[in-house]
Amino acid sequence: MPGLDKDTLQAALAALDEFARRRLPDSKLLELDAKDEFPEEIVKEMCGPELGIQLFFLPEELHGMGAGSFDLYRLCERMGRVDVGVATALFATFLGSEPLFVGGTEEQKKRWLTRIADQGITVAYGATEPQAGSDLSLLRTAATRIEREGKVVGYRINGSKQWISNGGYAAFCTILANAPGGPSWFVVERGTPGFTPGKPEDKHGIRLSNTAALSLEDVEVPAENLVGLVEGQGLNQAQAVFGYTRLMVAAFAMGAGWSALDKAMAYSLTRIQGGGPLADKQGYTHKLIVPHAARLEAARAVVEEVAARLDAGETFLNTEGAVAKYLASEAGIAAADAAIQALGGYGYTREYMVEKIRRDVRITTIYEGTSEILEMTVARDFWQQNLKTRGQVFKDEARKLRELPPASGAPVAALGIESLAELFERARVLRLTRHQHVLLRLGELVCAAEGAAALARRAAAALAGKLPEKSDPRFAPPALAALSRAYAREAALQVATGGARWLMGASEAPQDAAQVASALRATEIQKAQAGLISDLNLVADALYGREAAQKAA
Repeated sequence: MPGLDKDTLQAALAALDEFARRRLPDSKLLELDAKDEFPEEIVKEMCGPELGIQLFFLPEELHGMGAGSFDLYRLCERMGRVDVGVATALFATFLGSEPLFVGGTEEQKKRWLTRIADQGITVAYGATEPQAGSDLSLLRTAATRIEREGKVVGYRINGSKQWISNGGYAAFCTILANAPGGPSWFVVERGTPGFTPGKPEDKHGIRLSNTAALSLEDVEVPAENLVGLVEGQGLNQAQAVFGYTRLMVAAFAMGAGWSALDKAMAYSLTRIQGGGPLADKQGYTHKLIVPHAARLEAARAVVEEVAARLDAGETFLNTEGAVAKYLASEAGIAAADAAIQALGGYGYTREYMVEKIRRDVRITTIYEGTSEILEMTVARDFWQQNLKTRGQVFKDEARKLRELPPASGAPVAALGIESLAELFERARVLRLTRHQHVLLRLGELVCAAEGAAALARRAAAALAGKLPEKSDPRFAPPALAALSRAYAREAALQVATGGARWLMGASEAPQDAAQVASALRATEIQKAQAGLISDLNLVADALYGREAAQKAA
């Protein structure tokens, strides 16, 4: 696996943990959150000689350490555990640098990107606009050519950008603007006349990050600030990084979700109810802890698969990155919400971190593509794959899953995929995707089924002793297999019941409910729920380090 060796990665994670304990304890995070204050000096320290966190995001030729996607997912998850706002401030620098990294000339990369490594500067990514949101096709910011003697010597940029992380502090921004040749990225240095950041946004969460609008009024930049020196490459350059950037946001959400669950578990060990700790009660663990652990680990399985593929040289994994981010962000929010419930009145107060985590993790369903955009992205891509292969894409995946050990949860995951295949075929025949909402719901169900499939593959690899050496080591193989079986049951049931709902609800002609349920394998999926409580018990024992889980391992 390319990137860092295992020992270097572990040392980096340990160094980040130690820095966070010393400089960003819970009391400090709560104080900064209450003040809505961006800890600029602490972020600079993180990019200083002691930690040098920015070096992991840069290749060696740009004075970085050349970490791979797998390394960066592990690092981003750990940053998400610390604070999603601080993580966002650091991530924004590398999001802002990606247009240069993807499309810049070698000279441009050396000129601007080495400053990130050598000086620890912050950078911003200026794509989103007030009236366009996530739809880059509605771009209004314009760049007109400045010509002298028939030669383009510069550009004059006018427009505005909204929701820009690091917007008020960045040393430079990459700005997407419509040039005569089409959408293009430009580097705009801080302090350029006419380039003005707005006041910080008063946000629901991630209050430790700076978010500001940017105004560009007759901002002039030299021609060499056009990324790649060729107009019209901006949208391709933006699309090229989605597989990578969405993976990192997914990691933030996982880190936040697990942080919330860990706090809920710690609370449950000391909170006595009905003569014993909450940790011993299924009404607590099997509702508020275990299902969320399974959902977060399903997201991790997808994240690790995508990271490994990126490290193997694959590109344009936009759909796969969308699945990862969708699963992780939705699971992160649900886990944080459950943690508030788990702590009761304490969880609802600002004094306890879970309330802050819940506000912070909410952003992960919005930036780098809202959950709704991701549902549409996933649905459209799988719809096209299904049409091109006449359903073979799902059949092949189910067949491969059935070749894996049953203990991994793969047979139930295969049932979910097979139910999905029938759902897509019936939706095609009935032309149900003319309803946009049905298409979105198909995207949601694909994500659930693909998460179950990925977790089954990961569990099978763990049982065989073949997980990548840099994989997250939290769960022993038997516990990971139990997590996979539990999530596979949930996902398959979601596909069968949700699929039946939309087949019945969107069809103009009456549908035979019993026949639809049979076609979607509902009875088989219900039978596959057998053993669920035993698996939930095993996962709970593993999470709390109880003797039953140790014996199983």
